[in-house]
Amino acid sequence: MKTDEAPSAPEHARRDLVRLLGGPRGRIEEAIRVGRIAAEFVRGFRALHFVGPCVTVFGSARFPESHRWYAMAREVGSALAGHGFTVLTGGGPGIMEAANRGAREAGGRSIGCNIELPMEQQPNPYLDRFIDFRYFFVRKVMLVKYSHAFFVLPGGFGTMDELFEVGTLIQTRKILRFPVVLMGRDFYGPILSVLRDRFLADGTVSPEDLDYALLTDSVDEAMDHVMSTFRRNVDDGLVVRHRPRRLLLEADHPAAPAIGEVMATIAATPPPPAATETTATRPDDRGDR
Repeated sequence: MKTDEAPSAPEHARRDLVRLLGGPRGRIEEAIRVGRIAAEFVRGFRALHFVGPCVTVFGSARFPESHRWYAMAREVGSALAGHGFTVLTGGGPGIMEAANRGAREAGGRSIGCNIELPMEQQPNPYLDRFIDFRYFFVRKVMLVKYSHAFFVLPGGFGTMDELFEVGTLIQTRKILRFPVVLMGRDFYGPILSVLRDRFLADGTVSPEDLDYALLTDSVDEAMDHVMSTFRRNVDDGLVVRHRPRRLLLEADHPAAPAIGEVMATIAATPPPPAATETTATRPDDRGDR
């Protein structure tokens, strides 16, 4: 049925992306789009600059509250908040909601970077703050730029995209000392086996390329791994806390922590003992073959 109603914002965003990726357009249209993309970057930078040390949690939007992966993500969010981190997600349902929920229930900070989609993905109800993005690539930059680690739970194409992109950034040394934790041995174990048995065997990746992620089912082991790296980064001056400036009309996020909160947790927690045999396994551990 024909209608004169204007397209919704997500549908308008979808059409804009189709035109962006559909080849060259008029010069004025392209210039306007470049300005729109730049404005979205600036808005994201200003919104997330002072939210505190973040850890991003990725995973499928399709898991209901009753699913075991939802429960695991909720536990991850709670653990991160307990260590003083702000939990950053894509802001949607499923794994994202569970991680934000765990952080909220533990009294921590919970931030979402929502994406405008034709099916109108709504931000989950456990966010202290959310930012809407039209462009996937802008959103992905924000999720990496403001994070000190990734927790990757089971997911689909979007989750795999983020996982392999951060792997490429680590491989090419665009980001340094960035812990990636794969939660779910029975989900990610077979994927890592394919990487070892096909990619590595055919020489398309190097052995060290498969050593950037930790595979585990244990939230405690995962937190030890993340906190150990964060401790080193702080000691080496790689973690800096910027303060807002009134002259630039910047306001500290009301829920933003100081680096000192995380450091207080580090100070109260002795470094983990030297690794022995644990439930956590590096991807290059061939014991699962």
